[in-house]
Amino acid sequence: MGAIEWRRVLRMGLIGAIVGIYVCMVGIVGIFATRPIIAGVISLGQTSLLLTLLGAGYLGARRSGGGATGAVVSGAIAGLIAGLGPALLIIIRQVVDYRGLAVQASPDLFKLLTFNLGFAGVWILPASGLILGALVGTFAVFPPRLQRPIAWGFASIVAIGLFSPLIRVPLLNSPLAGLGRFLFAPEGLSGVGALVMLVVVVGAQQVSRVAHVRRRYALLPADLRRTLYWPILIVGLLFVLWLPQGVGSYFAQVVAIVAIYILMGFGLNITLGLAGLLDLGFVAFFAVGAYTVGLLTSTGEFGLAHLPFWAAVPFAVVFAMAFGVFFGLPILGIRGDYLAIATLGFGEIVRLLAGSDLLKPWLGGPQGILNIPKPIDVPPTSFLAGPLQIYYIALACAAVVAFIAIRLRDSRLGRAWVAIREDEDVAEALGVNLIQTKLLAYMMGAGFAGLGGAIFAGLINSIFASSMQLFVSINVASLIIVGGMGSIPGVVVGAIFLIGLPELFREFSEYRFLFYGMALIAMMLYRPEGLLPSKIAKRELHIETTDVASAAVVPLGETPAP
Repeated sequence: MGAIEWRRVLRMGLIGAIVGIYVCMVGIVGIFATRPIIAGVISLGQTSLLLTLLGAGYLGARRSGGGATGAVVSGAIAGLIAGLGPALLIIIRQVVDYRGLAVQASPDLFKLLTFNLGFAGVWILPASGLILGALVGTFAVFPPRLQRPIAWGFASIVAIGLFSPLIRVPLLNSPLAGLGRFLFAPEGLSGVGALVMLVVVVGAQQVSRVAHVRRRYALLPADLRRTLYWPILIVGLLFVLWLPQGVGSYFAQVVAIVAIYILMGFGLNITLGLAGLLDLGFVAFFAVGAYTVGLLTSTGEFGLAHLPFWAAVPFAVVFAMAFGVFFGLPILGIRGDYLAIATLGFGEIVRLLAGSDLLKPWLGGPQGILNIPKPIDVPPTSFLAGPLQIYYIALACAAVVAFIAIRLRDSRLGRAWVAIREDEDVAEALGVNLIQTKLLAYMMGAGFAGLGGAIFAGLINSIFASSMQLFVSINVASLIIVGGMGSIPGVVVGAIFLIGLPELFREFSEYRFLFYGMALIAMMLYRPEGLLPSKIAKRELHIETTDVASAAVVPLGETPAP
């Protein structure tokens, strides 16, 4: 057994203590305590604090350099130090009342930290850190084939407990109502349900071995793979169509918002992901589509033509494409950061003009355009009267736009966009018309964003200039980066993670940007190619060097051994 590197262990423990103090002082522990993971056992707030202790113990064990026994000891010491951080808050609170400096340092927080034992419970967190650190240190020396199922099991308990309202309601409204009552409490998982979930997930991981299944699937003949693919696709489609009926209208509205961002993501994926043209004013095209539908369909004072929704949508797409060409012409010769700043200016100009007094007689100014009719006129008693119709419309439009985006990506024009992204000068030397190709990228991307704006106007039945913030453009750019540049499935996954999940946790909205930033930093550090990257991105960011490194050096004139 090697010597334990105590400096690394102490560093990990101190970092864990600082993080623990931080999550307490910004209110994460206190506010997240309202969402139980396992009813009567642990809440999301307590989970966030325990994850800090586990993380410190795991990193301390991994970096200890002391063998198996050293890993257990190092994990325990790092966890103990991490637990002393929040405990120090309790001790200082007995001497100095610092709530004037930290608003979140409330009596409820200290009840959570001491498990309702008062100052007598100050030892619980350091002791928990010691025990959890030793356990996670033992876990760190397990072989990967055991680590993965256990990690997936506990992660699944947290995820299922967190999303228990979305899972429990459909179960109770189905023939599996008994199973739903067995696994779930009124809020969160039941204790028995959590144990069952852990056993099931760990067992499934051991039995399935996903990588082995993927390899076996890849070896199947193409016809057989297609035969297996279509039934899975049909079952998934039926599940998506049924989902809002079982979960509720709020979930349908969240998915509709995600689908709108997917439409914009497909558009910016052409401009940024394929052509490499960073557009931070993308919200301008979204605004053009929304205002066009509002002006042509509104029954209020600013309505112009009182057209049906579906008659106005083509105008919204065409006008957005025209604006894409109009905005693209002045900036064709700009590259890199200068292009981003120029497009940012265009987006802000459109937003300010839409809400200004100058255009108030036509666009409504700050009061916006109201009384935009729903896309489908149905009686109030119909199940399509609420957000459900936008849910189905948005998903259908997203599917159509995804098909168009895939065809464009695989076409000659798509290859020209990729060539421009890689090197404009070389692309031009090979015969690519830069002006025409860039304008087509702006035009197609703007058209998809205009369609998203049109559906958004139908969703909220009104449109305001305040909805066209810069953060909409940043959101769309971020979901492309997180999902994978140039990847069509990546856009969908990125929208689900960055738009859908925060919308489902509106009660924690004040911490949305904190976790948003943490997710982006983690993605850039550990998976810069995105969650579902394109093949090109994989090749660029993960160049295989193992064959070159392992190749034997053969002297000149000799033949390598077989």
